Amino acid sequence: MTYTTIQVEKETREKLADLKEYNRETYDEIIRRLVKVFEVVRDEEGELTEETRKAIEEGLRQADGKKGMTTKQLLKKLGVE
Repeated sequence: MTYTTIQVEKETREKLADLKEYNRETYDEIIRRLVKVFEVVRDEEGELTEETRKAIEEGLRQADGKKGMTTKQLLKKLGVE
């Protein structure tokens, strides 16, 4: 394996840490899950569909209220895992 260093703001790192599904999950694993979800929800041109944009907005509202599902649950619902 080859590793590299990327710069992220402290707030971004904290948000990534909040997305951990288990204690020892690495940031690389978290980023790979996020990329996998993005690949599923974009259209043929690589853009998010309007339906996806609305779903993301709703998801963010739910996340602020600590409601919703884990990424693993979402991927299962989308039939990816």
